[in-house]
Amino acid sequence: MTYVGKKVKEARKRAGLTQSELATHSGVSVSTIRKLEQGDRDGARMETLHALARTLRLSTMDLVAEPHEEGPQPGTSELWLPVRAAVMAPPARDDVDAATPEGVAAVLEEGISLYREHQFVELAAVLPALLRDADTLAYDGREVRARVLRLAAGALTHTRQFDIAELVAKRAVEEAQDRLGASASVNTLAWLLMRQGRLGEAQTLATQWADDMEPRISRATSGELAAWGLMLVRASGAAARNNHKDVATDMLRFARTAATAIGREVCPEHENARTFGPTTMRMWTVENELIRDRPDAALRLSEGLPIFSVRPTKSVRNRHELDIARAHARLGQFVEAFDKLSQVRKASPQWFPNQTFARDTLQAVIAGRRTLTPEMREMADALRLSL
Repeated sequence: MTYVGKKVKEARKRAGLTQSELATHSGVSVSTIRKLEQGDRDGARMETLHALARTLRLSTMDLVAEPHEEGPQPGTSELWLPVRAAVMAPPARDDVDAATPEGVAAVLEEGISLYREHQFVELAAVLPALLRDADTLAYDGREVRARVLRLAAGALTHTRQFDIAELVAKRAVEEAQDRLGASASVNTLAWLLMRQGRLGEAQTLATQWADDMEPRISRATSGELAAWGLMLVRASGAAARNNHKDVATDMLRFARTAATAIGREVCPEHENARTFGPTTMRMWTVENELIRDRPDAALRLSEGLPIFSVRPTKSVRNRHELDIARAHARLGQFVEAFDKLSQVRKASPQWFPNQTFARDTLQAVIAGRRTLTPEMREMADALRLSL
């Protein structure tokens, strides 16, 4: 029996539940529970563990032996080998002609544009030279170098290359010239930890930084409020996934205070792509309702939401659309769920295959359908989902 299977079986028996009863209360199929407990499966998706833990009154991490997240799509590692080489290259020698902060900053803006539009193939071609040039910058170019590292860490996390992404994110924190810049890299690091299933670490990290950064609302700049709010949102997301509902609710309430104080959507100067404001907060609230298994409430909150006011990145908008697809799937509205998945895939074809939520939602659609359309089969292949 695997570690996960043993923990599920022990907790189920303590709760006095049969496998069928656990399936009914959690929404996880009896066959999945049976395979876990019998050791026929080595592990389960984080969403499955979250549903089981919620029913068994455990934190999600109580069921996790080893933090795990699927690796990159086939071909991704090869595509990004030059980026890895640039990250791991020895420090630039003193006799190397240094690039200028202005020159690196100009190329960086091009890279950020590619990142915001989810053009990761094109970004992988730009980053190696950009990282090498940033490494030659003198002390007065450290903030530009930190932003380059921040960009690389975000792109590597998006494409599931977590080992090198963690290294780059930590290096970006060290290079940051002020607390706001460091917070943007810490936020990326916490996001990376969440994607690996290291929920306790992510929650602790984001909470500590949110506590340290708490501003005086009446005197804070929009950048300070946004940095604090974004860190609170990250802490809330980790807490919600770890079944710490009260903590997640409190964090989201404080973040909403920051968004209300700003009064509009902003993209702070210290962030390459993240935005924050009232609309963003409504989107995160929708996600938290889904984590709490309230798809009806999630769909109601999403009605009339002006998602195109959230700029400049597609990530928040696309994640919100995936949340809507998940809500439809949980309510058995499989046509609506698949249509929404198709819209997101069309909008960001390079981003979509890396999304675990997209795969989980399609899995639910497939499980609820008697027959699959050719489009569903083709999407399953793109998401590496076995039929």
